[in-house]
Amino acid sequence: MSRMGDVLAGFHAAWEFESDSVLIRYERGIRTPKLFQALGERRVPLAALAGVTLSPGKRGTVVLRAEPRPGADPLTEAAAGQLSDGCDPYRLVLPAERETLAEYYADELRARLTDDGPADEFLVAAPEAPRQFKAYDAKASFDGRTVAFRWFWTGASSAKWKAGDQSFPVTELSGVEWRSPEAFEGHLRLLRREAGATGQPAQPDQDPAAVVFGLGYGPVHESLPFAAAVLAAVRASRPVAAVTAPRPRRDPADIAERIRHLGELHRAGLVTDEEFSVKKAELLAEL
Repeated sequence: MSRMGDVLAGFHAAWEFESDSVLIRYERGIRTPKLFQALGERRVPLAALAGVTLSPGKRGTVVLRAEPRPGADPLTEAAAGQLSDGCDPYRLVLPAERETLAEYYADELRARLTDDGPADEFLVAAPEAPRQFKAYDAKASFDGRTVAFRWFWTGASSAKWKAGDQSFPVTELSGVEWRSPEAFEGHLRLLRREAGATGQPAQPDQDPAAVVFGLGYGPVHESLPFAAAVLAAVRASRPVAAVTAPRPRRDPADIAERIRHLGELHRAGLVTDEEFSVKKAELLAEL
């Protein structure tokens, strides 16, 4: 596989650029967000991205961010916009002196993105099963096929005790509802495909299809990957055929501008002679 570039290392993560994807490796240091440590690394196909931005950060930093397409990543779909900037797996924070290099990679990525609409299927791999975590009122476990809730007598409501421990095959689910425990209180609710289901759902602490968490129970780095794994399994149980769009030809003026920018980096010593020749040839080949 031809390489688009090399590794761009920032705070808490490093992005390795390839011709059809970005491999994001997260650090495991004590200051690294626990969600990043739990994810370890993620390969993000370029087909899963809608755009790339570069903006000023705090205290002498810049932020390179990739924007996933709606429906492309089960983790961000489950999170539904609730992650703070510090826990956003698509943000790479860099020292301000690396802004020129970050801008180069941002331009290179943008040039390779072909679609910004909703994805028909998940394109980024979900966290692998089996998974489990301890909520306030139950132990939740998932073996890849079935979600199980085992109630704790110290936390579960009488409604849940009366219903008994629960087991949900993914084939009977339509999705998940995850609420971050970093807010007032969090929960994970399994959405079922019950025909004719109407009315408002019960409160999470009364719903046998939900577990509640917060105050040290079900933290983001445990409950969110769990929710994403379940959501991916639910989608996989009813796969949708993917449609591949033809790749559009590049604008010659855009190619010329990219080569000019590449030359500036070469003269500044940020790109070697060999890298300059390889990348220039790649750009010309796209005409």
